[in-house]
Amino acid sequence: MVTLEPISPEAFERWRTVAIRGYAADKVRVGAWPAEGAEERSERDFATLLPDGLATPGHHFRSIVNDAGVAVGVLWFGPLREIGRGMCFIWDIEVDAKARGRGYGRAALLALEPVARDLGYDEIGLHVFGDNEIARNLYRTAGYVETDVNMRKPLR
Repeated sequence: MVTLEPISPEAFERWRTVAIRGYAADKVRVGAWPAEGAEERSERDFATLLPDGLATPGHHFRSIVNDAGVAVGVLWFGPLREIGRGMCFIWDIEVDAKARGRGYGRAALLALEPVARDLGYDEIGLHVFGDNEIARNLYRTAGYVETDVNMRKPLR
């Protein structure tokens, strides 16, 4: 249903800009970061994870391409700790808003499995924000299990 094709440098830059803003907004939405300075903090986090951008060793960026040859999203995966050992981590998976609900996310998760195995990984992990029930349900029904749950109660 989908293939995972190497992302072009131009698509990577478009994705990176949107992903930095989106990550900052997510962190603010769930109360993990204050709004002031969130985008700059997100930019620093990305720079730490991807010091060489698209060429950062061990990190892979793929366009999620449907059967019609149209890119419908982006998948970023790579090491959590060691390249090619232990856990392959999904740092970001994003299906374009207009393409959601058509099975592309699930198909991308499935397509990643043989790629991760071929790269030497034993398992795939990811993080999902607690308030994202749609994504959490997708991951659960795709065979992922929750391993940690952080909770908080605001007092204001």
